Amino acid sequence: MVSSVKAVKGAVVFDLASQPLRDLNQFLHGDLQGIKGVTVENPDGAHSIAVGMNAAVQVDINGHAGYYAAGMNQHASVVVHGNAGPGCAENMMSGRVEVKGFASGGAGASAHGGLLVIQGDAGLRCGISLKGGNIVVGGDVGSFSAFMAQAGTMVICGDAGDGLGDSLYEAVLYVRGEVKSLGADARFEPMGDTDIATVKQLLADAGLSHKASEFKRIASAKTLYHWNADSKQTY
Repeated sequence: MVSSVKAVKGAVVFDLASQPLRDLNQFLHGDLQGIKGVTVENPDGAHSIAVGMNAAVQVDINGHAGYYAAGMNQHASVVVHGNAGPGCAENMMSGRVEVKGFASGGAGASAHGGLLVIQGDAGLRCGISLKGGNIVVGGDVGSFSAFMAQAGTMVICGDAGDGLGDSLYEAVLYVRGEVKSLGADARFEPMGDTDIATVKQLLADAGLSHKASEFKRIASAKTLYHWNADSKQTY
């Protein structure tokens, strides 16, 4: 254990105002057996906080985080008690990442598993190249969110910008608000009982109380799965 670490009420506390970020991440990559939780004070927008975790512990970041907070997460539960910069929970494999405020561009990019919850709005390209994770956004998402999303689910409680779901594969999107425009090959589809159950569960997991019946389903029309030059398809 890093010698300057202190424990308060069973949780290890790092103060980035006086301790190097490298020491925090080195500690989080070590043997965390018996550690109930880790609290990060004064993050001050530092980049790459709690990246590459591989332990089922709770990490509370008390303030704003910079780029790539909780990237490549496995098993851990990371809560940003503030806003997060670009690439939050990028390439997450499992576990849970929650942003109490807003998240900038590329949140949840290429996430293979786990749950990303953004209580506020998300910026451009939220869920880009999603590969199996689940994302719940309490507010709006920016343009080209879920671009080339291959698998997984996005629940958007607010509005969506231009090009939502452009070049979707097997991922499914649910939107409660208005969609400025759909991207290539994305289309609205009827909500079924399975969709209602999925949205209801994800909203409950995120601590949100919207009615699942208020959401619209968006999925791939699958016209771009196989390119045929003779059929005059256009992107």
